[in-house]
Amino acid sequence: MPLDKYRAKRDFSKTPEPRGDASRERRKAAPRFFCVQKHLASHLHYDFRLEHEGVLLSWAVPKGPSLDPSVKRLAMHVEDHPIEYGTFEGVIPEGYGAGIVMLWDRGTWEAEVEDVPAALARGDLKIRLDGFKLKGSWALVRTKGGDGRSWLLIKHRDAWSGELDIAEFAPLSVKGGGDFADILAEGNPDIWRSNRPARGGQAGALLEQIITRALAMKGEADVGRGKAGSAKAGGGKAKRAGAAGAKPARGNAKSAKSTPARKPAARAKRR
Repeated sequence: MPLDKYRAKRDFSKTPEPRGDASRERRKAAPRFFCVQKHLASHLHYDFRLEHEGVLLSWAVPKGPSLDPSVKRLAMHVEDHPIEYGTFEGVIPEGYGAGIVMLWDRGTWEAEVEDVPAALARGDLKIRLDGFKLKGSWALVRTKGGDGRSWLLIKHRDAWSGELDIAEFAPLSVKGGGDFADILAEGNPDIWRSNRPARGGQAGALLEQIITRALAMKGEADVGRGKAGSAKAGGGKAKRAGAAGAKPARGNAKSAKSTPARKPAARAKRR
């Protein structure tokens, strides 16, 4: 079954992550969904997911997506995830992936090849994204050698490419509009209070470290913005680029759409 590896790694009595609906597996949908989840675990990384045949094909991208075509980002192929995971945002209290998950981007995707399974098999999948933050043409290319898990996520040169650091420019959630500390502070029992780790123990200690880091990251971001209200508002254009509620074809990527690729990069240099 497509989700066997995913389920084997998790104890669903302890994690708020979705188990997945078996009836949806191998369901073909159009347009297909994609998302990127910013995951603060033992190391910060971004999980890039594409809906395909009823599951989310998934790659862990340690440094996050880059809009610069000259930058090739390592993307480690991991187990398929259920479609329901595409809306998940919250705290994984212990075990595999313990940490905080933010829904950083979401939207739809389409293949730029005729046969997706064949492209995946040969390790060269060309896609077009229409998300809040990531748009245009991209490629996932498997590297040679190793166990086949190592891929590269590469932006193609188009109107949506440029030198702008999108992870820094738009760091916030497209679901709740906040950062990791805001997710912790929501007080939602499904993602925090009822799943708070017991004090002590390796799992609890790890999550406490992650919480401390999340709060520190928020403090550093607030200082960097230099605005008294930035902790709540998310700060200027980055808030608008990362806020929920915008439509994928417009909204948060407004800066990229309204100017060619060179102009967002120029703005980034002035910041």
